[in-house]
Amino acid sequence: MTVKRLLRGTGVFFTVAILIVITMSIGVQGVQQPSDARKNLRADILTIDALKAFGRLERPPVVFLHEKHSDAVEEQNKDCSVCHLKDKDRQSLKFKRLEDTSRRASMDIYHAECIGCHKETAAPQKSGPVTCGECHIDKRGISSSWHPIGMDKSLHYRHSKALDNKCEQCHHQYDARTKSLVYVKGKEATCRYCHGQVTEENRISMQLASHLACIDCHQSQLAQNKSAGPQKCSGCHEPREQKLIEVVKNVPRMQLNQPDVVFIKKRKGEATAPASAAAARMNAVPFNHKGHEEYNNSCRVCHHADLNACIQCHTPEGSQEGKQVKLEQAMHQLQAEQSCLGCHGINQQEPKCAGCHATIDRPRKKDEATCLTCHMTPVAQGDSADSTLKPDQKQQAARLLTSRQAVTGTYPDEDIPEKVKIKVLSNQFEPVDMPHRKIVHALVDNIKDNPMVRYFHGTPGTLCQGCHHNSPLTKKPPQCSTCHGKPFDPNYPLRPGLMGAYHQQCMECHSDMRLKKPLANDCEACHKKK
Repeated sequence: MTVKRLLRGTGVFFTVAILIVITMSIGVQGVQQPSDARKNLRADILTIDALKAFGRLERPPVVFLHEKHSDAVEEQNKDCSVCHLKDKDRQSLKFKRLEDTSRRASMDIYHAECIGCHKETAAPQKSGPVTCGECHIDKRGISSSWHPIGMDKSLHYRHSKALDNKCEQCHHQYDARTKSLVYVKGKEATCRYCHGQVTEENRISMQLASHLACIDCHQSQLAQNKSAGPQKCSGCHEPREQKLIEVVKNVPRMQLNQPDVVFIKKRKGEATAPASAAAARMNAVPFNHKGHEEYNNSCRVCHHADLNACIQCHTPEGSQEGKQVKLEQAMHQLQAEQSCLGCHGINQQEPKCAGCHATIDRPRKKDEATCLTCHMTPVAQGDSADSTLKPDQKQQAARLLTSRQAVTGTYPDEDIPEKVKIKVLSNQFEPVDMPHRKIVHALVDNIKDNPMVRYFHGTPGTLCQGCHHNSPLTKKPPQCSTCHGKPFDPNYPLRPGLMGAYHQQCMECHSDMRLKKPLANDCEACHKKK
């Protein structure tokens, strides 16, 4: 699901943005202007508004271009210490101070240091403003190109390989007893599981944590003449730079004692699947955990709170830890990216799939066969007809998944008409010769390598349902006019007439699949005039 979020850099260390802020509240929102001039798009726009902590601002906040200043400092053979002090061997993100003591003290620091530096900068070097009205202004002719960045498994692999799998370099937990950070082997997880959007109690925000730890590491590596990740805002947060990040293909699987295949648990502490379908509302769902690791770039795609099983938070009855989202909802919510159906729905919006699924997935009644796609009927063990005997749940789950017949194609060519003449509505235009077999071949080529297709397309006729959406699975589905009347039937207000059905089905499919033609206003692309 998804855009690849990778960072440029020759180094192998965790690359995140150098958004070293001068303010107590770190602002990355740039002044939003029309982005017609690419040169005015920047990823280093900060907002100096630290005095908000002491009450209402008397003047507009200052728009600050961080990279412009860091480049100027670098040209003078100086480093970040010109503006940022050290706090316990780590660089403070505040400007010329470790903490905010008072409104007056903070304001005096900015005025004395910023204006003083600008006055001391001698020609021919270009200096900055020295009066209030030059800094405290409402708008600038620049726009922010800042784009979020995160770690994926390719970037993680580069770091773990460079650090010789010494996970303690990055991963830690807070020990409340010793009030210190400790490393616990086997409990490594993403930083975002602890560090949230804002600083609270003993946990600094994710933004602060990444800039403190990662930039400090990058700087220490460069000081030793070693390769490292970027230290400037654009190196991580400029979209053009992100596209240049090296991508490691075929990343080895991370070893976290995770299962290859497993039944999705329905109760806390449940070690096995239910003894029978009667013991639960539905059959247990076998889940290909290893396969999903390969399809996705991060564990957080599914494990958004921690690495435990979903049931730990999302109980059947709902719990505070799961924000009262019940297990059934967590698996079936179409609007949630982390749910099974929600994630699958996002994948179905890809152009190669959307042409069919935009029509198929319009609200309709789900039948038992649809549910059994995931809630599979248990497989009998050996000679026994009793499918409740499950000595090894992992083996049983794997057996269920391998019992599927992967279908990525459709019927043989001799069963697929080469052309279909649509003539029932021909009046002003000639009948349409639809290249039926060519369209079918194009759809098959689009999906042949899609792992979700191999799982959910259960029969050769599944692909036909994209156009023949309410027809039975058969080699010779009924004509569209069987359901769609000519003209529109007011007794069925949700069922378009035949002309509307043809144009909606064909033109919306072309639009969803982002095909260049035929265009909506180009009738003669399909119809030849009489």
